[in-house]
Amino acid sequence: MQLPPAMSQRAREFTGPPAPARPAATVVLLRPDDHNGFEVYVLRRASTMVFGGVYAFPGGVVDPSDQPSTIHDDWSERLGVPDEQARAVVGAAARELFEEAGILLAGPLSEPDRTVTSTGTDDWEADRAAVQRRELTMTDLLARRGLRLRDDLLLPWARWITPDFEPRRYDTWFFVALLPGAQTARDVSGEADETAWIKPGTGGLTMLPPTRRTLDEIAAFRTIPDVVAASAHRDAATPLNPRIEVGADGQVTVHLPSTTRP
Repeated sequence: MQLPPAMSQRAREFTGPPAPARPAATVVLLRPDDHNGFEVYVLRRASTMVFGGVYAFPGGVVDPSDQPSTIHDDWSERLGVPDEQARAVVGAAARELFEEAGILLAGPLSEPDRTVTSTGTDDWEADRAAVQRRELTMTDLLARRGLRLRDDLLLPWARWITPDFEPRRYDTWFFVALLPGAQTARDVSGEADETAWIKPGTGGLTMLPPTRRTLDEIAAFRTIPDVVAASAHRDAATPLNPRIEVGADGQVTVHLPSTTRP
């Protein structure tokens, strides 16, 4: 896979050592379409952002406040890190989805199978903005509204680490989630200049290699239930490290590791 010109230049000039990779999380949000298939929500990062101009999924770095109570107690095993860090990664995935798309994976404490039906009102928007400004933690928001995190709706898919040559590197867990009924994804973060629902096989959009690989993998499935079933066999604990090759002519190629698991 070829890299964008600016990334290729950084790869040619890199002499090391690599920067530390910060923990991060991103969410591949799915919704049914009119033909028994599904669409994926993507946003194009604003030019002022890291990796500006490329299409991505909602996501960002793990914050120290990302420590929610979870339904599952095996996230450490599923994500390959100690329990406290694993819960922080899960919390970051839910928070970033709320911050960047207005989607909240949470439901009433008394009704564990339900999810919040709408987050588009003024009071919800005020809370979302407060979370984004770090004036309110997701844990406090959920407690105040009598909700619990529906981490059972987050399906771990893969774990990618940014190549060594990038000055800002991330150890990113990719999750798949289904759009809750009656909620609407919307551009609220101010960090994107375009958002869209696309078919997973859509080409022609500038994406980083892990994003494109994830879409290609998901495009192999016909329905959302097929994706959900496949997620049970995914390895999101083992980091995937793209290998960069700089040819004698200066051409930079990225070789993506196989994500096929026994």
